[in-house]
Amino acid sequence: MNNLPSLHDLNVFLLVARRCSFSAAADELGMSAGFVSKRVRALEQDLNLRLLHRTTRSVTLTEEGERVSAWAQQLLYQVSQLGDEIYAWQGEPKGLLRVVSSPGLGRRMVAPALAELAVRYPGLDIRLDIQDRLVDLMEEGVDLDIRVGNDISPHVIAKPLAKNHRVLCASPGYLQARGTPETLADLGQHDCLVIKERDHPFGVWNLIGPRGPQTVKVAGSLSTNNGEIARQWCLDGRGLLLRSRWDVKDDLQAGRLVQVLAEYAQPADIWAVHTSPLLSSAKVRVTVEFLGDYFRQRC
Repeated sequence: MNNLPSLHDLNVFLLVARRCSFSAAADELGMSAGFVSKRVRALEQDLNLRLLHRTTRSVTLTEEGERVSAWAQQLLYQVSQLGDEIYAWQGEPKGLLRVVSSPGLGRRMVAPALAELAVRYPGLDIRLDIQDRLVDLMEEGVDLDIRVGNDISPHVIAKPLAKNHRVLCASPGYLQARGTPETLADLGQHDCLVIKERDHPFGVWNLIGPRGPQTVKVAGSLSTNNGEIARQWCLDGRGLLLRSRWDVKDDLQAGRLVQVLAEYAQPADIWAVHTSPLLSSAKVRVTVEFLGDYFRQRC
């Protein structure tokens, strides 16, 4: 090894490896692709190793790159933890906070909450990414995943932020034209707006009712991976929707939507998912506490 590797160069290298692209990593960093390529070459020279296979179409890790990637992730995580502890000693959370969430929850709840958090803690540099997929927090360098749904992997740490459940609803116009379902079996005769959102099963609604858990297979002419689109279709009278209470609460109160089969619901609490204990990260701890208070007042 010629020189000790730069932490900045290690971070750039990891991002290129995750995105499998110099240009995608450059876009995320706000730098030029040429500068990103230069930093990776400098890292390779410092380590005296070839870390990436480069072609005109793809960028992949070499065997040595795989090993350096694993060590770099651990090293940068430990450095981040050290910074958090120092900020905790100083009594003020600081530094980059990366948060991911799904489109509906992210736009309607998480984004305004983080805007308020930024005012309270000006030392935080908050980045919110909206993703329609499950994110590997450690692999992608994410501090918090704010998600809806109670199917949480045992391999992560999850703290409940607020109770929530999904309800069945439709527009008055749809119900006037198609009738109101009286039983779960009636859903088979209706157009149901099916959402494929993150890890939720497609076309299967798991509900809790008077007889306990029940599962119903639903279908319709319209489906999407975006809950906000499905909500708008429901408002437009295109079908029945299973959606979080917080997302349709205003529509129900205003009469734009009507809840049906009210004895059935789907538990779908709001969670903060993270990889390290809250006591080890001041910025994550204060964010989770703040979001818990924010969501409980609004759900």
